[in-house]
Amino acid sequence: MQGAPNSAETCNRRIPMRLTFRLRSATASLLIALGLCAPAFAAAPPTQPQDGPGGVGDKAATIVKRGIGTANSSTYAFYRSGTAPAEGRPVAVFLHAWGATNPRAYGGWIDHLARNGWLVLFPRFQELNKSRPSEATEKAGILLKSALDALAADPDAKPDTKRMTLIGHLAGAPLAANLAAGAQTQGLPAPKLLYVIMPGGIAHDAKSRGIPLGDLSGISGDTLLVAVTGDKDARAADLAARRILREATAVAPERKLLVRALSDDHGFPAMTATLSSPAGIDAAYDGTAITIAPEPKDAKPAPFKWSPDVTLSGEQSTLVQQINNARADALDYLGYWRTFDMAASGAFAGKDANKLKADSSFSDMGRWADGWPVKRLGVEVPKLAPPAPVAAPAAVAPTTAAARGASGKGRQAQPRAADRR
Repeated sequence: MQGAPNSAETCNRRIPMRLTFRLRSATASLLIALGLCAPAFAAAPPTQPQDGPGGVGDKAATIVKRGIGTANSSTYAFYRSGTAPAEGRPVAVFLHAWGATNPRAYGGWIDHLARNGWLVLFPRFQELNKSRPSEATEKAGILLKSALDALAADPDAKPDTKRMTLIGHLAGAPLAANLAAGAQTQGLPAPKLLYVIMPGGIAHDAKSRGIPLGDLSGISGDTLLVAVTGDKDARAADLAARRILREATAVAPERKLLVRALSDDHGFPAMTATLSSPAGIDAAYDGTAITIAPEPKDAKPAPFKWSPDVTLSGEQSTLVQQINNARADALDYLGYWRTFDMAASGAFAGKDANKLKADSSFSDMGRWADGWPVKRLGVEVPKLAPPAPVAAPAAVAPTTAAARGASGKGRQAQPRAADRR
């Protein structure tokens, strides 16, 4: 004799199979439509390592946050509290994107560097709606030299200028390249590592908006040059990266590296290698909360004449908003922070780019929580052909030349507005 049916069997007998299937399908469709199903079961991204390249570092340390200079001419300095090592602290100079003047936007990366023993300098080379891109290189050089001089005798900060690096994001990338090229003439130490990430903001002629790229042949041959791009909005950054690599003619090919970060949506949240992705906010690094000396009462402000290039374009404003809202994720600490750390260690030890490329851990991005590997970084020692020689123009009548200039031909090779951020 069969026993009495359980509650599940009773339920199944009372509800027709077709109706049960329809109810389940409708519920699944609703969950998917609401976006509730996928994140609940998606694999989590890899976590940040506690130490080593890209690691958290000394989480218990107190980070010193200082303003050097005056309100209109300042550099933020960040470093771990306590007396510096006898040899001093390695220096990371962080050159921000145009419009992203608050270190808060890069606070995640700055915190990582400071907790791992670096002295981080963040020159505010731009006054919003006042500074011209054409003047940024000179101002950044003055600010950097002033900050290094001010901290030279400080036993806690103690910059080790023999281990100096430059990090440039977007418009900060050509600025970093210019500073590296003009280090000797500006009385600055030559950087051991030049790390340009998502480079942009380069003026394509003397009249356009953007940072004029100087003669990069002055970059020391001892410099390790790493350019990083992403696969989103990639064309402009890739062209700018290759141009910087190509025009640094004193740096041997084996000391140049081109790295590409790849987006990966296998899990949730996805990693997306956009132009703004190197940013990662941390409110603890809000520049407005750091005390900076006011301008002297007798100081005369520099004469200012308004021009369109001092204001942000619509595209730049949108990008700055994205930078100011970016959150640090696995792409940051495994893709950007980690490769910078490894490149800096290699540069200080005299290694070339080939040794970094041959190290499989350099391109490794870890695994999602389900064990699936995150897309590895693309790494290459680029083969950069020198620019083709420009043939001497044929003699033409002035009227013909004027007509040719008005025709607009040849503009296809000029960067879009988005390329000049």
